[in-house]
Amino acid sequence: MASKTSDQKKTAPAPDMPEHTRTGMSPEILKAAFADNLNFAVGRPAEIATPEDWYQAIAFSVRDRIMHRWVRQFEKRNAPDVRQVAYLSAEFLPGPHLGNSLLNLGITDNARKALAGQDLDLYIGLEEEPGLGNGGLGRLAACYLDSLATLCYPATGYGIRYEFGIFDQSIKDGWQVEVTDKWLLPGNIWEIKRPNFAQVVKIGGHTETYTDEHGAFRVRWIPDRVVVGVPYDTPIVGYLSDSCVLLRLWSAEAAQSFDFADFNRGDYYGAVEEKVFSENISKVLYPNDEQLEGKRLRLEQQYFFVACSIKDMIRLCLRRGSTLERFHEMFCVQLNDTHPAIAVAELMRQLVDKYAMPWERAWDITRRTFSYTNHTLMPEALEKWPLPLFGSVLPRHLEIIYEINRRFLDEVRTRFPGDEGKIARLSIIDESGEKYVRMANLAMVGSHTVNGVAALHSELVKTQLFPDFHDLDPKRFQNVTNGVTPRRFLGLSNPGLTRLIDGRIGDSWLSNLDRLRELEAFAGDVGFQQDWMRVKLENKTRLARIIRDRTGVVVDPSSLFDIQVKRIHEYKRQHLNVLHIITLYQRIKHDPRLQITPRTFLFGGKAAPGYFMAKLIIKLINSVAETVNQDPAVRDLIKVVFLPDYNVKHAQNIYPAADLSEQISTAGKEASGTGNMKLSLNGALTIGTLDGANVEIREEVGAENFFLFGLTCEQAARLRAGGYNPGDYCHGDPELRGVIELIDSGLFSHGDRDLFRPITAHLLERDDYLLMADYRPYVNCQQEVDHAYRDRHHWTRMSILNVARMGKFSSDRAVREYADNIWKLKPFAPEA
Repeated sequence: MASKTSDQKKTAPAPDMPEHTRTGMSPEILKAAFADNLNFAVGRPAEIATPEDWYQAIAFSVRDRIMHRWVRQFEKRNAPDVRQVAYLSAEFLPGPHLGNSLLNLGITDNARKALAGQDLDLYIGLEEEPGLGNGGLGRLAACYLDSLATLCYPATGYGIRYEFGIFDQSIKDGWQVEVTDKWLLPGNIWEIKRPNFAQVVKIGGHTETYTDEHGAFRVRWIPDRVVVGVPYDTPIVGYLSDSCVLLRLWSAEAAQSFDFADFNRGDYYGAVEEKVFSENISKVLYPNDEQLEGKRLRLEQQYFFVACSIKDMIRLCLRRGSTLERFHEMFCVQLNDTHPAIAVAELMRQLVDKYAMPWERAWDITRRTFSYTNHTLMPEALEKWPLPLFGSVLPRHLEIIYEINRRFLDEVRTRFPGDEGKIARLSIIDESGEKYVRMANLAMVGSHTVNGVAALHSELVKTQLFPDFHDLDPKRFQNVTNGVTPRRFLGLSNPGLTRLIDGRIGDSWLSNLDRLRELEAFAGDVGFQQDWMRVKLENKTRLARIIRDRTGVVVDPSSLFDIQVKRIHEYKRQHLNVLHIITLYQRIKHDPRLQITPRTFLFGGKAAPGYFMAKLIIKLINSVAETVNQDPAVRDLIKVVFLPDYNVKHAQNIYPAADLSEQISTAGKEASGTGNMKLSLNGALTIGTLDGANVEIREEVGAENFFLFGLTCEQAARLRAGGYNPGDYCHGDPELRGVIELIDSGLFSHGDRDLFRPITAHLLERDDYLLMADYRPYVNCQQEVDHAYRDRHHWTRMSILNVARMGKFSSDRAVREYADNIWKLKPFAPEA
C-alpha cells in the first residue's frame, strides 16, 4: 500500500519529537485524543458516554488534525502572488464529514484500533447530513472541493449556510410528505464561526445621483434595510495530503437584533421583527417560489451570498497589499449555474460605485474574473426575474445591468446591423412580453468562458441554447465533462470492493483513477470474478437489511437490483420505468409459468414541493409497489421499493449494491448526470439513452457493456417537428395499451380511476418527454438485460470492465481541466 506508506513517512514526527495529541496519527495518540476530547470538549466521562458523545469526541479529534493542516498553509495560501478559485454555488451537498475525513487523512484503520473494539461505523453513521443542496448541482460542487484539496489548488467554495436544508422526505399513504430538515439542531462540529469577517448587505430602497469631490458623476444606493452576513468556515482536507480548501457559508443576521425602544413601548413583536425578517434569508434552501414573496426571498438569498462573497474577496485582495486593478489576477470566480450570476453586476457596483473605477476598466476586470458553467438544457430552467421585482430588491443593480446591456447590444448592432431578432435574443432584458432580467444572458455577457458539463451538452449549448452567443465568440465555449470523487463514492462507500481492487493493483488508484485500467487484465479471471460477485452480494445483503428496516419490504439479495435514484422529474422518466414494471406484472399474470430473472426495482429521490406531476409519480411508484409486492401470483419475481429521503448518506449504501443503473432521461434533456458515473464506478451496468454523460460513459466502457435504447437528440427533434402523436404509439402497441388501461382501471389506486389520470392523459395527449415513442425500445432492451444477467460470469466481466474504464469520470480530471483551460490556476506545494 505504497501511497499510505509514503503519507505516513511524510506526516511522522522526527524521532526526538513525540506525537502531539492534537496532531498525531498513531493509534495510541488517537486513543488519547479521543479520551481528551470526550473529557474536555464534550464534557462526559467514558463510563456514561453515549454513542453521540463518542461521535463528537472522535469528530473533534479529526477536526484538530484538519485545522492543523489549514493553519500551517495559511501564509502560503494567502501570499500576494497566489491566484485562487472562488467557486460560487447556491448549493453544496458535502455529505457527512467524519468518514470521508478519516479516509482522506489516511487514519481510518488507526481510528478503529484506537477505539479498541468499539464500533467506529456506528459513530460515523450518527452524523447528521448537511442538507445544503438538492441533488447533482450541490454534490458536484462538493466533489470539486474534494478534488481541489487533493490536487493542492488554492480554493474557496462560497455558499449559504441554510438553517433548514433540503426537506426530509417521508412517505405517507404513498405520497411524499415534506418534513423540516433540522440538520443544525445537534450542532455542527466541523464549522467555525468567523464574526470578525462579517459583511453588510443592502437590500431594496432607491438610488441617488451626486457629483463627487473630483466633479465625477456618481450613484449612491440608499437601501430599505441591511442584513449582516456572518461566515462559517469548514476546511476540506485533501486525500493523503496536507492540503485543505475552505467551504465558507454565509448566515444572515440582523444588523440590530433587538430594538429596546419598541420593547419599552410594549411592542414585543416589533422589538425582534428585524431579526426574524433578516434571518429568513438563510433560513431554508429554495423557498417555494410559486408566489411573489417566495420569488423575492429566493432573489434575496442569491444576492446575499454573492454580495458577501465578492466583498470577502475584495477584503482579501486588499489585505494582501494588492490593488483592485489586479483583482482578476488574484481571483478566478466560477459561477456554478445561473444562481450566482448577479455577481457580475455586484462586482461592477463595487468597482464603479465604491472604488470609483472607470466603467471600461471595471468591466474589463469583471469579464476577466468570471467564468460560467451551464447545467441545464431546458430554457424554462434558466432563471429570469420580473423587472419590477428585481428593481425593488436590487435597484442599483438593475441600473448597472441596463448599462451593461446597452453597451453590449451596441457592439452586437455593429457586427450584425439590422438583425433585431438577434438583438432580442441576446439582450439581458427579455422584452417579449412582461419584462424580465435573464440571468443566463447576464452570466454569458459577463464571463470570459462558458462551459457545458458533458460533450453532448456542450454541443447543444452552442447549437440550441445559446447559438447567438456562439456566433459572437465561439472561442469562449468549452466543455468540461463532470466528474465524481472516487474517495467518497468508492473508497468510503464500498470498502469491500476497494480492498479487492487494492489487492490486485495497489491503492494509489484513489488519487489516480486512470490506474483502474489495470483491472482489465483480471476481467476474465474466474477467481477474481467470484471475489467480485461475493463483494456485490455482501453489499446487496446490507442494502436489503436497510430496505427491510426502513420500508418493511423483504427483498432477495440474489435478485437483480435495478436502481433509479435521482431527483424526481418528468424528463428523468421514472414513470417509463414504472411502465416496464407493469408490463412485467401483466406478463406474469397472463402466464403464471413465465420464467424471468427475479428483480428488485429500487427508486429514490425527492420531488420539488410545488411539482404536482413529480409527486404524483412518487405516488404511482408506491401504489404499484403495494399491488405487486402483495400479489402471490408474482411469486417474488419482482419487488418494487421506494426508499424515502434519498441523500448522500443513503446513496453510499445504494451505489455499491446496484446491478443495473437506470439512466433513461429523454435524449437532449439531461446536461450530464453524475449518478450515472457513481453507479458505474461501483460496478453497475447502465441501461440508458444517448443523453448527457451517458454518451461518454458508453464510449469509455464499450458499447458491448452498455444497454442502449431510445431516440437520439436528432431523432427526437425530428419526431417533434413532424407532429408527434403519442396516442398512435399506444394504439399500435397492445402491450403498452394494456399498461395504460390497467393504470386507468384503478387497480393501483383502490378503484379510484381518476387518481393517475393526469399522468396517463398527459402521456396520451402531449407526452413532452417521448415515453410512448421510447417505450417499446426500452422494454426490448430490458429483455436483453434479463438474458444477460442469467450468465453471471459474463455479467461480472462486464461489471469489472465498467469499473476499469471509469478513470475519465474522476472529479480530479475535471478540476485539472478547469484549472488548466479556464482558471489558469497552478497548484502549490503544501507545507511538508
